[in-house]
Amino acid sequence: MSPTPTTVPAGDSEAVRFDDHGIEPIPAAARDSTPWQQFWIWAGANIAPINWVLGALGVTLGLSVLETITVIALGNLVGCAVFGLFNLMGHRTGVNQMVLGRAAFGRRGAIVPGIVQGLLTMGWVGVNTWVVLDLVLAILAQMGVHGGLGLKYLVAGLIMAVQLVLALYGFYAIRTFEKYTVPATVLLMAVMTVLAVSQTGTDWTTATALTPGSKFTAVTQLLTAIGIGWGISWLPYSADYSRFIRVGTPGRSVFWSTALGMYVPTVWLAALGAYLAGAGGPDDPSSLVTGLFGVMAVPVLLLIMHGPVATNILNLYSCSLAALSVGIRIARWKLTLIAGVVASVVLAVFVQADSFAQAFDHWMVSILVWISPWASIVLVDFFVLRRGRVHLPSLYDDGASPYGPVNRRALVALGAGLVAAWSWQFGMVPATQGPIARALNGTDFSWLSGSLVAGGLYYLLSRRAARRASGGEVRTGAEEVRATAGGGEPVR
Repeated sequence: MSPTPTTVPAGDSEAVRFDDHGIEPIPAAARDSTPWQQFWIWAGANIAPINWVLGALGVTLGLSVLETITVIALGNLVGCAVFGLFNLMGHRTGVNQMVLGRAAFGRRGAIVPGIVQGLLTMGWVGVNTWVVLDLVLAILAQMGVHGGLGLKYLVAGLIMAVQLVLALYGFYAIRTFEKYTVPATVLLMAVMTVLAVSQTGTDWTTATALTPGSKFTAVTQLLTAIGIGWGISWLPYSADYSRFIRVGTPGRSVFWSTALGMYVPTVWLAALGAYLAGAGGPDDPSSLVTGLFGVMAVPVLLLIMHGPVATNILNLYSCSLAALSVGIRIARWKLTLIAGVVASVVLAVFVQADSFAQAFDHWMVSILVWISPWASIVLVDFFVLRRGRVHLPSLYDDGASPYGPVNRRALVALGAGLVAAWSWQFGMVPATQGPIARALNGTDFSWLSGSLVAGGLYYLLSRRAARRASGGEVRTGAEEVRATAGGGEPVR
C-alpha cells in the first residue's frame, strides 16, 4: 500500500517537506509546483559540460560553426517540443511516466520499458559523476590543491552524497534546489560565455565536410547526438515532475516552461562548444575550463560540481519511480537509496578503470535507441487514440484492468521500432551500427526510423483491432480505444 499523500497547507507551497508519494496519482492538494519551477528543474539538468563537447562535435564531424549552431537550434525545436508534449501528460493526469505507459503496453507489458528505464538511470548516475571528476581535479589544481586517487574518491563521494540526500527527500527538495541554484549557475555561465567569446575569435563558415553526402551524414549524426535526439532522451522522465504542477495551470504554460527549460541551456552551451571548436579551442572540458576560465577557478568549480548533482537527482528520483512501476513494493525513498548504492559501486569501478568507464559511457549513449519507438507508441496512444482520456484507477488494477495485462500490439510495434532504429543507427560501438547506417556511410536516422515504424505500426494495429471489435464499423479517436481497451474518462 502507498503511504497517505502529504497535503499542502494554504500558503505553504514553498515548504521543503519530505515527499512520501509513490506512483499513485498526486492529489490536487499536493500539486503545488509552478511552470517557472519546472523551467528551473530542466534548465539545471542541462547546464552541463557534456553539452560543450556535443556542440563541438558538429565541427569535428566537418560542419562549419554556423552550420553546427543552425542544426542544433532547429533540431532542438523538434526534440524539445515533443518533450513539452510529454510533460502535458503528467500535468493532465498527476501520474508518472512509466505508469502512464501502462495504457499503451498493458499493466504487465509496461514492465519491460520500466526495467530498462530503471537500469539506465542507475548507470547514468555513475557516468555523469565520473565525467566531471577530472574536470574538478583540474580546477582544484589551478587553486593549488593537488591529490591523486584519494582526492578523486573524496570529490566523488561528496557529489554522490549531496545528490543522494536530495533525491531521497524527493520532489520538493529537488525543485527547491534547482530554483535557488540554477539562476546563479546561469549567471555564471553567462560570464563564462562573455569571457570565452572575448578571448577568442572563431571561423564561422569553414567546413571540412565538402561533399553533399559527407555534410548530410554529419547533420544526421549531430541531430541524433544533441539535436532532436537530446530532447527525446529525456522523455521517460518528463511526467515524473510535471505531475506536481498545480491543477488548473494552462497547458500552454506547462508546455513552454518545460520545452524552453530544455531548449535554452542545451542550445546555449552547445553553441558555445561549437564556437570554441571553430576557434581551435579544446573540446575536452577540463582543458577548456583551465585554459579559458582559470581566473574564475572557484565559481567555475561550483558550476562544474553543480552539473552532475542537478542531473543525477532526477536520475535517482526517476529510477525509484521506474522500480515502483514494475511492481516492486517498498517505499520510494528506500528504492532511491538502493539506486544510490548501486550507482556508487559503479562509480567506484569507473574511478579505478577509466577505459572501462569510457566504453560503458559509449554503450549507454548507444542504447538510448529504445526511447524513440517507446515514446512514439505512448504519444500515439495518449494523444491520438485516447485523445487524453485515461481511466486512472485502471492503470493500477492488478485484476481485470480494461487496459489488459499485456497489449501485444504495443510490444510488436516496439520490437519493430527497435529493429528499425538499430538498422539506421550509427552508434559508438560496432554492435550498435546498423546495416542501413553503415551502407550510407554513417548516416544516422535512428530516432526517426524507430519512431515512425513503432508509432505508425501501433496506430494501424489499433485501428484494425477496433474494426474487428466493432463488427466492421470503423471508429476513430477515443471510440477506437474504448472498443478494445475499455476507454476511460477524460482527465482534466
